[in-house]
Amino acid sequence: MEYVKAFFVGGLICVIVQIFMDHTKLQPGRIMVLLVISGVLLGALGIYEKIEAFAGCGATVPLSGFGFSLWKGMKEAVDQHGFLGLFEGGFTAAAVGTSAALIFSYLASLIFQPKMKQ
Repeated sequence: MEYVKAFFVGGLICVIVQIFMDHTKLQPGRIMVLLVISGVLLGALGIYEKIEAFAGCGATVPLSGFGFSLWKGMKEAVDQHGFLGLFEGGFTAAAVGTSAALIFSYLASLIFQPKMKQ
């Protein structure tokens, strides 16, 4: 049943993004930023935590889950270190995902020889 919940919620997030891509003039980069910001806002309102508890990786894998991770790390750091936690929390919470994205994109660029679009 966990897989069904994860598939349903992750698929629902993807459907919403696809609707944005098909029916608005927003560029994919802006849609990605909207996903991250929506994860932060829903985390601040206490909604995304319930979605994560229900769907597990179906809610944490999309970019909205990355935004929620940033929010969660920042909240914990502010609770521990006060105002300076605003600057520290997001980096510590998202360090693994950001590092993996950088490392794997660099390896992909070595293998596939990227070119600029013309």
